Amino acid sequence: MEIKASQVKELRDTTGAGMMDAKQALVETQGDKEAAIDWLRTKGLAKAAKKSDRLAAEGLVCVLADGDRGVAVEVNTETDFVARNSEFQDLVSGVSRLAFDAETVEDLLEMSMHGRTVAGVLSDKIATIGENISIRRMSKLQGSMIASYVHNPVNAVMGKIGVLVAISEVDEEFGKQVAMHVAASNPAGLSEADLDPVIVEREKQVQLEIARQSGKPEAVVEKMIAGRMKKFVAESTLLNQSFVIAPDVTVAKAAEEKSVEVTGFIRLQVGDGLGSE
Repeated sequence: MEIKASQVKELRDTTGAGMMDAKQALVETQGDKEAAIDWLRTKGLAKAAKKSDRLAAEGLVCVLADGDRGVAVEVNTETDFVARNSEFQDLVSGVSRLAFDAETVEDLLEMSMHGRTVAGVLSDKIATIGENISIRRMSKLQGSMIASYVHNPVNAVMGKIGVLVAISEVDEEFGKQVAMHVAASNPAGLSEADLDPVIVEREKQVQLEIARQSGKPEAVVEKMIAGRMKKFVAESTLLNQSFVIAPDVTVAKAAEEKSVEVTGFIRLQVGDGLGSE
């Protein structure tokens, strides 16, 4: 099949691979970008690609905590200039408050705001501001205490990354520290049980191919894979990650020392994953 120059450029930008290597990867995988990333990784020609690094939209994430519940909402627009506009921020704030009582984005769009539906208000704002605006996603969290943190903030509750963390006891300082950790480390799940099996299996296959290229016996390769997957799980799950505040202990151990339990988290980053949808 024909591989376009734009495909090669996109793969190079994502992986840091050379032009010919990127083209070869796309040829080998019939133009499948995700498969091409894996192919490059097995050849040692690419950095591990994270979808969270491939942002494709502007806008804001708003996080609100109210006692034992929290909500995070991402509202997209076309430019950062509009995201920093007070009119847009007021819209995001109002929509996010309504989200406490909505189950889905579709429910939220049908709720009443300023005498109209939220969908109607969005249409008005699109006409006024002159850019496309959409409520991309929302997520809610329950817990004994909800802590929040905003990275790259435009105000106290909204910015480019929004985090909510649920813990079992009221400890505002520790909750905020864990929320900051989540913003920085971007865990894929709370614990191993929460990881997407597809992602785990994909990583296992990549590591298996890399290990086999060493030429070592299959029994040795299996031990190598066990160690590498253990490391992958530790680096991917919040409770097993080294705590950014105290790197000598895991988040789970830090929570134990505080006599609390981290029971859940939400992390939304503006534009995260849009390039792959």
